Amino acid sequence: MTSRTTSASWLRGALELLQGAGLSAERLVEAAHMRPEELSNSEARAPTERVSALWRAAVELSGDPAIGLVGSGQPKPGNFDVVGFVMLSAHNLRASLQAFARHMRLVSDAAQIEIEDAAEGVRMNFHLFGGRDPIPRQRVEFDLLVVLTFCRWVSGRAIAPLELALAWPPCDYAGRMAAAFGCPIRFDAALNGLTFRPEDLKTPLPAWNPMVAKAHDHIVRERLAAFDGASLSVRVRDEIARRLGEGELRRPTIAAALNLSDRTLRRRLQDENVSYEKLLDATRCDFAQHYLSRPSLSLTEIGYLLGFGDPSAFFRACRRWFGEPPAQFRARLRATRDGATGS
Repeated sequence: MTSRTTSASWLRGALELLQGAGLSAERLVEAAHMRPEELSNSEARAPTERVSALWRAAVELSGDPAIGLVGSGQPKPGNFDVVGFVMLSAHNLRASLQAFARHMRLVSDAAQIEIEDAAEGVRMNFHLFGGRDPIPRQRVEFDLLVVLTFCRWVSGRAIAPLELALAWPPCDYAGRMAAAFGCPIRFDAALNGLTFRPEDLKTPLPAWNPMVAKAHDHIVRERLAAFDGASLSVRVRDEIARRLGEGELRRPTIAAALNLSDRTLRRRLQDENVSYEKLLDATRCDFAQHYLSRPSLSLTEIGYLLGFGDPSAFFRACRRWFGEPPAQFRARLRATRDGATGS
């Protein structure tokens, strides 16, 4: 498995909200090249490229570039897979979000969350990887709004963040978005995410129960161990992602970081019908889209950040990933961003 994936539980939640907005779930699933039976299986997962295709179809079918704001609909813990129940029984919102970040790959290994203290408040940085296709901004807006809506629901309070940061340019529906999130928006940001007031994250949650929380955490850890055990490639990609920019990443280095011998790592990846080289290439592809969307970074800098020692190797990789050189793909990303603003 080289493509990052999202759980069927999360996609079912998105489809329910899109149906409530008047869209046909059947047409959305068909446009994303998914099968209905895949989404009915709680163990099923969809490649990140198909999730992006679903959101592009939602924009096209609805004619509404603000369709991602359906994320303000009523959340269900089950849509977060079993992780939702750990979040529900956490001591406070900070612990709830930290649990989500810690166990995120059960919901989607195409997303990562970081919780960090900053001078202006507590930031929740949100990273999303789209593989070989540009990520529709509506997908990011939906994901962030669903998390915020869950925070409001589980706390029983109208949580208003200090700020919503989006890596996209301003859009015509910025007013609707500000109303949905209940906070100012900073466009063209380096990262997507939300900034919370520290006191909002410290208040105990009504459903907090230490015994229940412990039981839920045990269940999630078992599920996570099974998931990681069935897919060593996920752990390898995570380790590669942490070390990108250190130069050429050799397989023995990653094996040692995972407490495995190089021979064992190679054999276990072969059992999953994937190679270390393919995982390294796929991880670089994920981060290439993120870096190319940031105009402040030169192509030379991006090649270095991806661990390429030779700029020409980065150019060849972009042609393989995206079918065009990095400058052209960067222009296509910009056109996709500008064309999705509702202008």
